[in-house]
Amino acid sequence: MEIHTRTFETPNGPVEGVQTKWAGFNILLVAGSKGFLACPALDVEACEGYGAACAIVESSPANPIGTLDRFPNRTIRKANKKAKALGIQDGMDVSEAMALIA
Repeated sequence: MEIHTRTFETPNGPVEGVQTKWAGFNILLVAGSKGFLACPALDVEACEGYGAACAIVESSPANPIGTLDRFPNRTIRKANKKAKALGIQDGMDVSEAMALIA
């Protein structure tokens, strides 16, 4: 297993990315002080139950996010109510959503 981290600078401050990589599978997450953006391995409704603002970033087996470098070039696929309250919407560019969670 490998773990990679990266800081992304946004207009509203930095957010931190984490990638946990196993053979054939990755979990990617970018977190800020107001919430986080994640690959589809996480459950947005479960996060809502914990009071966390969470949005899922587009990814599929045919077109995975793959690395933290590719994370900002994706779109939001699904946002929970807390994330929507921050202004995060389905279809939004992830780079815009990163600034909203900073």
